[in-house]
Amino acid sequence: MSNPTAAELIARSNRLGADPKNTNYAGGNTSAKGTETDPVTGEPVELLWVKGSGGDLGTLKETGLAVLRLDRMRALVDVYPGVEREDEMVAAFDYCLHGKGGAAPSIDTAMHGLVDAAHVDHLHPDSGIAIATAADGEALTATIFGDKVVWVPWRRPGFQLGLDIAEIKARNPQAVGCILGGHGITAWGDTSEEAERSSLWIIDTAAAHIAEHSRPAPFGPALEGYAALPEAERRAKAAALGATIRGIASQDRPMVGHFTDSDVVLDFLASSEHPRLAALGTSCPDHFLRTKVKPLVLDLPASASVEDSVARLRELAVSYREDYQAYYDRHATPDSPAIRGADPLIVLVPGVGMFSYGKDKQTARVAGEFYTNAINVMRGAEGLSTYAPIDESEKFRIEYWALEEAKLQRMPAPKPLATRIALVTGAAGGIGKATAKRLAAEGACVVIADLSLEKAQAAAAEIGGPDVAVGVAADVSDEAAVQAMVDAAVLAFGGVDLVVNNAGLSLSKSLLETTEADWDLQHNVMAKGSFLVSKAAARVLIDQGMGGDVIYISSKNSVFAGPNNIAYSATKADQAHQVRLLAAELGEHGVKVNGVNPDGVVAGSGIFASGWGANRAAVYGVEEKDLGKFYAQRTILKREVLPENIANAVFVLCGPDLSHTTGLHVPVDAGVAAAFLR
Repeated sequence: MSNPTAAELIARSNRLGADPKNTNYAGGNTSAKGTETDPVTGEPVELLWVKGSGGDLGTLKETGLAVLRLDRMRALVDVYPGVEREDEMVAAFDYCLHGKGGAAPSIDTAMHGLVDAAHVDHLHPDSGIAIATAADGEALTATIFGDKVVWVPWRRPGFQLGLDIAEIKARNPQAVGCILGGHGITAWGDTSEEAERSSLWIIDTAAAHIAEHSRPAPFGPALEGYAALPEAERRAKAAALGATIRGIASQDRPMVGHFTDSDVVLDFLASSEHPRLAALGTSCPDHFLRTKVKPLVLDLPASASVEDSVARLRELAVSYREDYQAYYDRHATPDSPAIRGADPLIVLVPGVGMFSYGKDKQTARVAGEFYTNAINVMRGAEGLSTYAPIDESEKFRIEYWALEEAKLQRMPAPKPLATRIALVTGAAGGIGKATAKRLAAEGACVVIADLSLEKAQAAAAEIGGPDVAVGVAADVSDEAAVQAMVDAAVLAFGGVDLVVNNAGLSLSKSLLETTEADWDLQHNVMAKGSFLVSKAAARVLIDQGMGGDVIYISSKNSVFAGPNNIAYSATKADQAHQVRLLAAELGEHGVKVNGVNPDGVVAGSGIFASGWGANRAAVYGVEEKDLGKFYAQRTILKREVLPENIANAVFVLCGPDLSHTTGLHVPVDAGVAAAFLR
């Protein structure tokens, strides 16, 4: 770290951001003022280090700080054109940067630069926002904190808010911070330790007051029939509803989902006041930017059937979109950004839980976390007073702020498979693992299924954390296990878009040596297993209404007749024809079904390592260690086929360039003339 003041700021930020009671993910910002030698003049220069736009306090690093010359930043007061044009001041921050400047300065930079304190924290704690959104928040602030914390009426973040807080601090030298109406808290100190201590004192004091003085049952009495279902029952219902709900949330653009059945959510939905409070929407700007102004709430009891719930959710989705469009039309001006979609990002199902959505798993998960924060805020405000979020028009000004739109436009272009959820069977090694890696690298969320849960989870961990890949155990020959696998995919990421039937095994035996058990084993895993997986996944694909891909890893042997593999080749031929049959049947739902025909994939192969390689080597009269080279030499291209080559073919088949291709088998065998498709 180049400067001790900046290092101190990062350490404080990481501590504050690590505890969710202090602030939510990517919420709030912190700053420090100090000196550094100007490399041009050699003289000391006073600088402001402040968390940049879009960063997260808990994981903040030096690269996430914006660095500004404090004299130039404060000189902007002399050219400030007034609140009607304050958005122009954000661009002016660029002229105050020191050196390369670091991260892009956020809208809250003025608050940090103009307040006369060496260290400033602006945070979004649930307890603080509960006071900020209470109908009598100003009176509560005085009661709870005395004159040490000052109430600031709601004002949209920006330069004027920075001026307001600077004036409040100057007029109240005894104060250690303020409550920002409808928004959050700001605290300060002469040292980093003092600022952190002030922040935590405000947060903990508010929480303690709420705990001591809150009325019983702030969400009202229990609503008959809306209590949480038993865990197994509610998760089964969540899996049954998940695909439909994801389709509802993805009408404008595809979304990845996250499911939460925490006590916070379930208790809220079991209480009589939840419809009123949900309709009021969230208040803190960080909340509704991620959750939309309000959720879609299923207005049926927990005992409602899946069929009735689906029907009602579809009705509510229509009214939700109409309501959101009306909200946009009420407040949009000629220079407002275009509507960003009218689908809900939060869907609440009584007795079951919360479904949240975003452009990727992390965004979906964080949206759910933010709505959980909003529930906590409502509980605190209702316990002491009445929940009174900021006005709808102010929410719109934030949501469709030109500066917010500019931030969205700076986001990198999505990867080709972004928002797609892949389920790969037999994916703990070999072709399956290589395929899962490639799909994840192209932006997909991946469910790795394998007989061994331990190996599946290890492969998932290697590919990425739970926001990228999860491992599940599944015996594809068992219908119940297959359904559980698909349900796990729905609960993990919201649904399924891309299925890769890769699980397989092989026994190399002649006709007379092949037993009935051998035949049944191979057909149960590959022919029957692929059928069961495709059937269970097809229900999800159809319920989502988003199209999708089913890909079979078949084999050159599906069309080539070789010695001593009657059971294996026959079941591969079965899989190959399943591709054609399902392509014809699922096309009306926008689902493409294609296959890949590999040959001689020795490296990393579980099939070859389990005895097939030794048998094949014996059949062809070569050493087992040389089998890959042998297969390469019998091909037209004289190239060994690797798992990654199969993964490449899978990506092409489900990627953007073959959107009109279905029923196709792609040979990936380096050229075997006897297996050419005719």
